[in-house]
Amino acid sequence: MLDYQTLLISLGVSALCLLLTLFGTWMARRRDGFLLTWVIGLAFMVPGIFTYSLYAEYPNRFIGVVCTSLMLCGFSTIYAGAVQFRLDVSPWRRAAWAALAINAFTIPTMLSGYDGLAFICLNLGCAGLLFATAWHYWQARSESLVSLAGMAALYALTGISFLLCASVLIHDGHMVLGYAPTNWAENFNIAISIAGMTGVGAMSLMVHQSRITEHHRRESLTDALTGLSNRRALFEAHQTQMFSHEMAVMVFDLDRFKSINDQYGHAMGDRVICLFAEELKTAMGVNTVARLGGEEFAAVVRNAAPGYAEWVAERIRRNFAERETEVDGQRLRATVSAGIAYGHGAGSSFDSILNAADGALYLAKRNGRNRVERAPEPLHAEGGSLRSSA
Repeated sequence: MLDYQTLLISLGVSALCLLLTLFGTWMARRRDGFLLTWVIGLAFMVPGIFTYSLYAEYPNRFIGVVCTSLMLCGFSTIYAGAVQFRLDVSPWRRAAWAALAINAFTIPTMLSGYDGLAFICLNLGCAGLLFATAWHYWQARSESLVSLAGMAALYALTGISFLLCASVLIHDGHMVLGYAPTNWAENFNIAISIAGMTGVGAMSLMVHQSRITEHHRRESLTDALTGLSNRRALFEAHQTQMFSHEMAVMVFDLDRFKSINDQYGHAMGDRVICLFAEELKTAMGVNTVARLGGEEFAAVVRNAAPGYAEWVAERIRRNFAERETEVDGQRLRATVSAGIAYGHGAGSSFDSILNAADGALYLAKRNGRNRVERAPEPLHAEGGSLRSSA
């Protein structure tokens, strides 16, 4: 059967392996700061575990202070990493306050010779931090249900094992030990910590991978220049939707955009595109906005009383015409044309209503640009299309 020292060394090696794995993962994609926070937490934990192993062989109050302080700093940082993961806030102030608050009880009692009381404070503090960590992952479980719920359960189970260690010490009533606590609860705690660390490590990598996948998915649905949804995202959102008479699609096209690029350069052209994208983002009354490609944009209105979509489009057209942009000392005002199509009471497919809005846009261009036109006839439900989401 494995002795206590072997279990401690196994725990330290497991923590070191997890540290190296998470550090390598963070190095591959540094935008996820919570991974680095986890690594720093383990960087406190690993020497803390090995120092505790030394304390078990050579009990000394100063070694005891070092090992308990390192472990509390590690658990505080891991807790702060959970807060950072869930809320995307800086973890360091939270980690520092948690570590200082618990060490304020643990260090004086250890230095004064009440090592049993110090270990009770250590175990209770670790349990509290682990329960708080579990709560934050549980609250974030909607992002990755299985992985984050599993992490919450493992952190909570590990917290319970620390609580048992404190309970046994309190029950025995030994405020002064003179040695590292050794009992069934300590052995159970180490075993649970090794298993929990392995499970948390695997699930952490799963969560990280799911974030990468979600990031790539969002990138594939986002226009890189403007930050709006792209053509693919627009079709994914509305391809199967039937548009009633209270719903409308607006299509916008920047007027004489090619001449802007030719006369002022592509930097000005990109700036004009971004300027109109900002106008759409802040426009009242639209539900979905997207850049279809080039200088063409689309917007969906879900609750449009008769004439409402025309009013919204006209306000967007007028506001944009009044905006001025500057690139390299060159000033420019641009205009936009718009076409609008409403759905039908029986329901119109997105493809057909978008085609009708395109036809109205062509009419606006033909009638002089810088204007809004509505598709001339109500649409009937149909499924045919000249467009494709590809």
